[in-house]
Amino acid sequence: MDLLLDPDLPVVSLIGKAGSGKTLCAIAAGLEQVMGEDPKYNRLIVSRPIQPMGKDIGYLPGTMEEKMSPWLMPIQDNLQFLMGDDKMTLDLYTEKGQIEVEAMTFIRGRSISNAFIVIDEVQNMTQHEIKTILTRVGENTKIVLTGDIEQIDNVYIDATNNGLSYVVERLKEENITGHVTLHKGERSKVATIAATKL
Repeated sequence: MDLLLDPDLPVVSLIGKAGSGKTLCAIAAGLEQVMGEDPKYNRLIVSRPIQPMGKDIGYLPGTMEEKMSPWLMPIQDNLQFLMGDDKMTLDLYTEKGQIEVEAMTFIRGRSISNAFIVIDEVQNMTQHEIKTILTRVGENTKIVLTGDIEQIDNVYIDATNNGLSYVVERLKEENITGHVTLHKGERSKVATIAATKL
């Protein structure tokens, strides 16, 4: 939490196995710094790559929001949990623009300032994609990258050439970055055993 709350470290990476609390910790730190007693940022932006696990189900009908809903549901689950399962409050902050949950597909060309950004499942991104995301970061913005290199669903990348490994390795000597590896599973006993034994 010290790294996530430190304004002098604008890039933090969290790696850990399934259920270790990467996304939950990152979003909790973001909520505290956007909506806490002493806000440091104007908004919390949370995103993740659109990468199916296993066989894709094809095109989804509906508006962009309806198409994105299944991909962004894990983020919504974490946000709702942190807000005491109060979906109405979450919707209110979203409508006010303090919380943005969106697809990374539309980030090119943006310059994001005064924000706390969480990019989840970075292990499914290419090196080019993560570079594109990081070059969108403006002044007074913190970005947190989470993932698990043992959960890569993109068939074109592996544990050594994915976006998460790339950022951690290439930026490890920079004084603007921090890194944490989480070892213990927190989701449930089942999730911890499955992540370890299977």
